[in-house]
Amino acid sequence: MRGKQAIKRPVTPDSKFGSVDVAKFINYLMLDGKKSVAERVVYDAFDIVKKESKQDPIEVFDMAIKKVTPSMEVKSRRVGGANYQIPTPVRGTRKFFLACKWILTAARGKSGRPMSKRLADELLAAAEGTGDAIKKKEDVQRMADANRAFAHFAR
Repeated sequence: MRGKQAIKRPVTPDSKFGSVDVAKFINYLMLDGKKSVAERVVYDAFDIVKKESKQDPIEVFDMAIKKVTPSMEVKSRRVGGANYQIPTPVRGTRKFFLACKWILTAARGKSGRPMSKRLADELLAAAEGTGDAIKKKEDVQRMADANRAFAHFAR
């Protein structure tokens, strides 16, 4: 690591639900500094979730994040002229980031509908244990299991 490690700045909770996790999710969704657009998309998606599932959208969001969160991932490491995919456990902050990233990538990958509708569908699918974000998690876990033989290369 070069230089000093960046200090962690506290994230202010979002205005509607008072949740730090929702505020981080909004920040991950945001493009080009347009936070109000990202907030509107997330809050509209939560309204759609509430309408379709008759459940609290925060509970659906937490369940989706929990089901998409990975426990192991692979990191590439060069040993003796060959690259090995070494399975490593995922840190706490990275778990949340990867879960959010996979949900947003899956929602952005679909087309033809507004982003809030796509995001709501992906959150509902992830909360049920289906969808593209869950598939991504399973692929990463499968890759880590397949490369367990190289775990001794990890430091």
